[in-house]
Amino acid sequence: MAFPSVSFLVPTMTTVTSAAGGRNAQRRSEVLMAWLFSVPALLLLFIFLITPFVMAIVLAFTDQRLVPNPNLPTRFVGLRNFVRLAGDETFHRSVLNNFYFVLVVVPIQTSFALFLAVLVNQKIRAANFFRTIYFSPVVITMVVVSVIWFFLYNPGEGLINKFIEAASFGLIGPQNWLNDPKLAFPAIMFLSIWQGVGFQMVIYLAGLQEIPSSLYEAAEMDGATRLQQFWYVTLPQLRNTTIFVVLATTILAFKLFTQVWVMQGPSGHPLGTTSTTMVYAVNRGFKMGKVGYASAIAVIFFVIVLIVSLGQRIFLKEERAVD
Repeated sequence: MAFPSVSFLVPTMTTVTSAAGGRNAQRRSEVLMAWLFSVPALLLLFIFLITPFVMAIVLAFTDQRLVPNPNLPTRFVGLRNFVRLAGDETFHRSVLNNFYFVLVVVPIQTSFALFLAVLVNQKIRAANFFRTIYFSPVVITMVVVSVIWFFLYNPGEGLINKFIEAASFGLIGPQNWLNDPKLAFPAIMFLSIWQGVGFQMVIYLAGLQEIPSSLYEAAEMDGATRLQQFWYVTLPQLRNTTIFVVLATTILAFKLFTQVWVMQGPSGHPLGTTSTTMVYAVNRGFKMGKVGYASAIAVIFFVIVLIVSLGQRIFLKEERAVD
């Protein structure tokens, strides 16, 4: 049996080597272009996120003031700021308010977002119009939304009080929504749910449209009702989507700041019942000038968000393992 000459194999090997080298060069060029396009974003990320974060960690162990005093230089105080936080009742109330906000807003907003997503996912006329209406509050900045709702909550001429008074035929008088300790935080929660529910709705809507229609057809052939289809088909298929929505909403809820700052002021009135961790940090850092103490609050807040983020990662891993 005759074997081919080696000379016939050399061009083929050369061609393969050249092709591999060309692919490697192209890959290196793509990686280089990717890094070049990423430089502006990475630079801004370093300047406005990483650098302030590192500075906050360093300043948390000092008595840094907002306005430096030549007679009182900045000193390293170790864990003194954190020890004071352990006995700071206002800080404790602010953290509890954050958890209270999360425990109320997250389940209500998630459930309402799922309801709206199922509603606008139906094959009805003007479905896109309703999707736009429900999503429109998300594109409005929270500052603008807070100012508008501040006037809506006005105890004298606010539209909400006027509507309640008309609907109850004058039996329910005007409520001082933002100054009543029992109503102030629920009023802010209601505003937050209204403003953010459209974002979760869009995520759920994307998840609903990924569910194969064959599952519903099979369930219908088995005699399942609409409610049974929702419970045994829709919800299980939206498991990963629900985990993402819940944990993302939780992280955003912990960052509650703008609504309270605009509608209640720096102190979170009345009686501090609406003060949150970030409001308290900004208040101590910029109003009272205690940057070191405010940095310690920010570090604690970072730890809380980090724990929530790690929880998200663990849950997602478990879901992938199950699937």
